[in-house]
Amino acid sequence: MTIVTDANAAFPASWTARQLNGPPLIVPARHIVLPLAVSGEEDALARGALWAEVRPRSGGSVLLQCALGFAGGKVLSGIWATPEPDVLLAIAGGYAYRVDTAAPERSTLLPLRPVVACLPVQEPSSLILLGFHAAYVLQKGAAWTSARLSWEGVTVTGIKDGVVHGTGWYMRSDRELPFQLDLRTRELVGGAFLP
Repeated sequence: MTIVTDANAAFPASWTARQLNGPPLIVPARHIVLPLAVSGEEDALARGALWAEVRPRSGGSVLLQCALGFAGGKVLSGIWATPEPDVLLAIAGGYAYRVDTAAPERSTLLPLRPVVACLPVQEPSSLILLGFHAAYVLQKGAAWTSARLSWEGVTVTGIKDGVVHGTGWYMRSDRELPFQLDLRTRELVGGAFLP
């Protein structure tokens, strides 16, 4: 599934972006290929890439070429605004890239792989990335990974007052157990990943 969000839908952004169907005929001077030298990802671009033209608040446009984590139409891909106005999140086949549009050469591949859902939260200002076992949360000036929520598969049932409510699968009883993850304190109550 390819999703391109309106940059201003969830968070104000200082940039605009347009997802492309492939490389442009004329490549701009600023062309960033991601991931930057990451051990084990040397052949990542062979799976394909998400291409995006980004116009930061200053300077010329930047062409992003983000390697797909996984090929196929059922893996999350798209562009999202983040709680930081200069930062965009590009997800390409489940691999998430944090791109500082003011300095795109400092872009990073995030550790949660694959990302299966992306949820913006207004208060506290957070962008939640869900994987099969945990959540990765982007906030202004901070990023953190939750404790394990599940043996396999996380379902968010709601977000209220800065607390993410959901369920995770517990292997020993083969059932879904509830959890609450506080986005302010990072505290996890419940969850299904018990030793």
